[in-house]
Amino acid sequence: MNGLSLARWIIFGAGSLLILTVSWKPLRDPRSHGFYRFFAWETILILFLVNMEVWFYKPFAWNQIIAWTLLFLSLVPLAFGVHSLRVHGNTTKQREGDPTLLAFEKTTALVTSGIFRYIRHPLYCSLLLLAWGIFFKSISLPGTILVFTATAFLIATARADERECLQFFGAPYAEYMKKTQMFIPYIL
Repeated sequence: MNGLSLARWIIFGAGSLLILTVSWKPLRDPRSHGFYRFFAWETILILFLVNMEVWFYKPFAWNQIIAWTLLFLSLVPLAFGVHSLRVHGNTTKQREGDPTLLAFEKTTALVTSGIFRYIRHPLYCSLLLLAWGIFFKSISLPGTILVFTATAFLIATARADERECLQFFGAPYAEYMKKTQMFIPYIL
């Protein structure tokens, strides 16, 4: 076993352990968005490991420029999304009883300002950009299968999240859904 292969196994083990730790409770409930998010995260981790050795190869090649652009862009919806949830989400004890939610997801106020004014799922948008950025590092058949699998899991995650939000927020969330897109403003 060479050094790169060993490094991949170590990263896979450590990354999977971290993902499993965060996702332990949602994995018990296949209806929760966290269930699907676990598989999206794992798929993105595997995609990273597939393309790890070419991360800095030919940095000015067209695919690398697209990859770096998408990777940097993935930080934008992440930063704005987390900020909006923390500032406007009003996390209270009311949702403490839901073990499938992460701490910042336990919002009791429907956030429709900031980035949420344009898209409903900025954090999953960030993961989509991350996955596609990693994919463009080295376009291959295994990478194509993995990026489409990650995309499918992220769409499933968003749909499950929307079911949960409809159940918690009711009609205001249904109205909000009519005015916004899932991931890309005015498009998707």
